[in-house]
Amino acid sequence: MKKNAIRLLISAFVLAAWSLPALAQGTSAGGSEEGQRHAMRSVDERLQHMTKMLNLSDDQQAKLRPILQQQQDQVASLKQNTSMSQQDRHAKFQQIHQDTQQKIRGLLNDDQKAKFDQMQDRHKGHMGKQGGQGETGSSDKQ
Repeated sequence: MKKNAIRLLISAFVLAAWSLPALAQGTSAGGSEEGQRHAMRSVDERLQHMTKMLNLSDDQQAKLRPILQQQQDQVASLKQNTSMSQQDRHAKFQQIHQDTQQKIRGLLNDDQKAKFDQMQDRHKGHMGKQGGQGETGSSDKQ
């Protein structure tokens, strides 16, 4: 009986030791909670946020939705692509972001562009404080 209890205890310790690296990766690889919330925002949530911040018209919202959807689809596809180097993938993320920002700015009036640029600057500053630019670390101002 004592031998079985010892074996069970040893097995539990071995399993726990094997689980620790996986648990550590799960919390550190995803970044901060704030970063995860931002990354997981849906197109509708992003559209709603931008509508509120920029006072978008119905027409602007209708034109913005497919732009945000395209960005989300491109980023999801890129995340699935394991054939690219990390550096190439990061460059592609930045290009997608810049293209999206340019398209969005094309829909905005001058006041909205100024607010949008401020939003991007705040976001860029926030990302810098987290120690990296991530997928959305640059803005493309015209």
